[in-house]
Amino acid sequence: MKLMTVAWTAAATAATAAAGGIATDPDSRWYRRLRKPDWQPPAIAFPVVWTALYADLAVSSAVALESGGAAADTPETPGGRIRRRDLAAYRGALAANLVLNAAWSWLFWRARRPWLAAAECALLTASSVDLVRRTHRLNRGAGVSLAPYALWCGFATVLSTAVARLNPGSGRER
Repeated sequence: MKLMTVAWTAAATAATAAAGGIATDPDSRWYRRLRKPDWQPPAIAFPVVWTALYADLAVSSAVALESGGAAADTPETPGGRIRRRDLAAYRGALAANLVLNAAWSWLFWRARRPWLAAAECALLTASSVDLVRRTHRLNRGAGVSLAPYALWCGFATVLSTAVARLNPGSGRER
């Protein structure tokens, strides 16, 4: 795996984590007053899980990009140009996913709009499923490795929706 590819995916993922982290405030009065479902994981689970998922996302994406790049560069690969387009599309899908990932924190924590954050999280989940599919096409192992990211995003959508349902009108309160 090329160092530049790992550096790019790691930097992009770290920037996403930082952008989301800046917006996140679980100690805010607003958040503490929200009703949460009984099945919400303990607070410590979120930074632990997200750290592991971000690391997985950076590595799996780098492996996929390098696997796809190697296939596109071989003379025996029919349609090498298509593979290069696939790699460009993959980079775009990854970038869009990272933007959606960071945006949730800003919609939920800073804008205090749980319903909007839940809807955006559904888009993030769809984007994550698509990213797993694209990753799997480029490298099966990396695609399988990335699957927990999409599953967690799906869980986050369900949790965000549950919090929004339990707190009607919470977006108007500051």
